[in-house]
Amino acid sequence: MDLFSDYDLSCLPSSHGDSQKTTSHRITLETEESQNMTEDADSSRGKSSNKSMPESQEYTSSIDDISRRLQELVESINDKRATDQEVLGSFQNKLVDKVTEMCQQMNVHLYTVYEEKSDELNVKLQEVIQVLGNCTKLNAELVEAREALTSLGV
Repeated sequence: MDLFSDYDLSCLPSSHGDSQKTTSHRITLETEESQNMTEDADSSRGKSSNKSMPESQEYTSSIDDISRRLQELVESINDKRATDQEVLGSFQNKLVDKVTEMCQQMNVHLYTVYEEKSDELNVKLQEVIQVLGNCTKLNAELVEAREALTSLGV
């Protein structure tokens, strides 16, 4: 997303832009700058505030230069932001790839652990099944012994 794309820099003076906009903008800027400069010059030298044509062209040239530099700066910032987005996108893709790879490795490891534990678990389950079988057999014998004792009247 380009933050500076919403800025309309066409109102800035340029030597190849709309002369009406440029002229009125230049007048505003020149008036502000020239008032300060002429007041300083008048107070120090006592001269009139009439500007000569070369000074006006110098201000216009300076404004054009500043406008051009501003436009270049905005373009440079936009280019750097686009580069940042490309780098971030590339980093994100690499990170996703790496996380996916790590998850696959963890999955393989988990299945290896499951297989190892399954063997141990099967041995324990067989032991429990034997014990339960013995308990069932002993319970049946106990029931028979109780019935025999009951029949003897003890």
